[in-house]
Amino acid sequence: MESIMEKALLVTCGVGKEKGWEIEDKANELRSLVLSSRAKVLDETTLSRDNPTPNLFLGKGKAEEIGQRSQEKKADVIIFGNDLTSTQQRNLEELWAMKVIDRTQLILDIFAQRAKSTEGKCQVELAQLLYLLPRLSGKGILLSRLGGGIGTRGPGEQKLEVDRRRIRSRIAKLETELESLRDRRATARKKRLKLPLSTVAIVGYTNVGKSSLFNRLTDSHEIAEGRLFSTLDPVARKCILPNHQRVIFLDTVGFLHNLPHHLIESFQATLEEVVEADCLLHVLDLTHARIREQSDAVYEVLRELKIHNKPIITCINKIDQIAGKSDLEEPLLRRLKKDFPGAIFLSANTGEGISRLLDRIVATLQDLMTKIGVFLPHDKLRYMDLIYSQGVVTKREDRPDGVYLEAELPTKVKEMLRGVSFTFST
Repeated sequence: MESIMEKALLVTCGVGKEKGWEIEDKANELRSLVLSSRAKVLDETTLSRDNPTPNLFLGKGKAEEIGQRSQEKKADVIIFGNDLTSTQQRNLEELWAMKVIDRTQLILDIFAQRAKSTEGKCQVELAQLLYLLPRLSGKGILLSRLGGGIGTRGPGEQKLEVDRRRIRSRIAKLETELESLRDRRATARKKRLKLPLSTVAIVGYTNVGKSSLFNRLTDSHEIAEGRLFSTLDPVARKCILPNHQRVIFLDTVGFLHNLPHHLIESFQATLEEVVEADCLLHVLDLTHARIREQSDAVYEVLRELKIHNKPIITCINKIDQIAGKSDLEEPLLRRLKKDFPGAIFLSANTGEGISRLLDRIVATLQDLMTKIGVFLPHDKLRYMDLIYSQGVVTKREDRPDGVYLEAELPTKVKEMLRGVSFTFST
């Protein structure tokens, strides 16, 4: 049963200059995150500082002003669009006599709501405890938050009263569990090599329409909500491309600018599926004012995962939302075509541009194909269906002792066949 909606006062502070992101953009994103956590926004404050103060993040006068406003508005929680140190968070809670949540803890709260699988719940709890550990204090500031609401949800909430030793022990156990889950995933991946399929992972900033595109491409009905991080656990579906090649599409968790490093580390097991993909579909929201900055944020995560050099198809989604608006459509499309050369413009909602996308996927995977000539003796003819389904057969000779085929196949299929000792010819 959903808890009573908390009433929040939001604080967004622009510190120095962050490339491309104005303070209004940060405030808008914070508001979207808070609404995704199912809290009610009572009021918002934005301010700029050259540098945060070490004890309160804000200046003393501004902090007192915000505290007064929170009392007038009868807020339950004050939420920052910035990351706070443990000292800053503790001092602000003492000053305001109120719960204070920073950006990382807010993201973790949303993740806790979204996690459904065993792996997802383990990853969320691990990230929560890694966040909590350095913030424990003798005064028990964070440990007093067990009344419910933002920052206390998820699989880790019942662990918040343990001491540092027990938290470290729990972290070690979770890391062991995740390693076991990672091994199981690797075993499952090896089994899939018996019928190796090319994989296409859909990546992008949160709430750009990845799940809607996934549903359109695979004829699925996965939840596609207009909320940040509506997808946390990866979802995989098979699909047949126009050239009859079978592939697997992966829907993945959305990215965010300045995504805390330990969150990426905690979700490494989930992101392994993306790392193993043959091709990435990078989805962008045509209607978002900071589309370039969102793209840069995604590539920052891809670089951290060391997969930014994979084949990437840029998909600019929501083309239907500017259809017929000639004063907006032409200059916007002209600018985006210049900023994102070669991008596919489409609408996951209406299906416009999907056929062009599928053709591009076919062409991209074609570049990952290799030509082979292979002889299949009678005792290995069961692999012939694999070659026909995964490649394009250009020549076939039925011989007394077996079948000779010439075909274009994904490189991973050729390697699998090589592993079962087929005879190849050039």
